[in-house]
Amino acid sequence: MNNLLNVLLMGPQTEGQNPLTSFLPLILIVVVFYFFMIRPQMKRQKDLRKYRESLQKGDKVITTGGIYGKVNAIKEDHILVEVDENVKLRIDKSAILKDSSDISTAK
Repeated sequence: MNNLLNVLLMGPQTEGQNPLTSFLPLILIVVVFYFFMIRPQMKRQKDLRKYRESLQKGDKVITTGGIYGKVNAIKEDHILVEVDENVKLRIDKSAILKDSSDISTAK
């Protein structure tokens, strides 16, 4: 049974076939996947990490929950975000998504 399975999986063999040509499509798929999926995602994560590390008091931010606010204080693992007058939320640094200064807020 095991020998039959090996023969079926190996397929027909030719004398001068280069093993590299059979793996070439697989190698190309991996390279394309890396350049179009993995590399851009790693760049986005690096930029977001750099942004979170560069936060300062007074910066406007948006959280993953959609809360808009202004940074009031920065601790090692969390940030105090002022949402309204006398309303402050303690939010984990990993929940900060982006700067909201480019987004206009109508009041």
